[in-house]
Amino acid sequence: MHYLFQIPFGTQNPDDNNPIDLSSPFDVIMYIVMPILMLIFYILWRRNKKKDGN
Repeated sequence: MHYLFQIPFGTQNPDDNNPIDLSSPFDVIMYIVMPILMLIFYILWRRNKKKDGN
């Protein structure tokens, strides 16, 4: 009960979040494709930086 009094009225609280909708192209791109691309680019960037350093 103490938790309810700490959330200000009119603000979004964690219970208002919806699950990821995999039928939505935006959700698929944002939560699946983008993290995979970021991981691939990071690995390529580190590999390229390691080659330049040696």
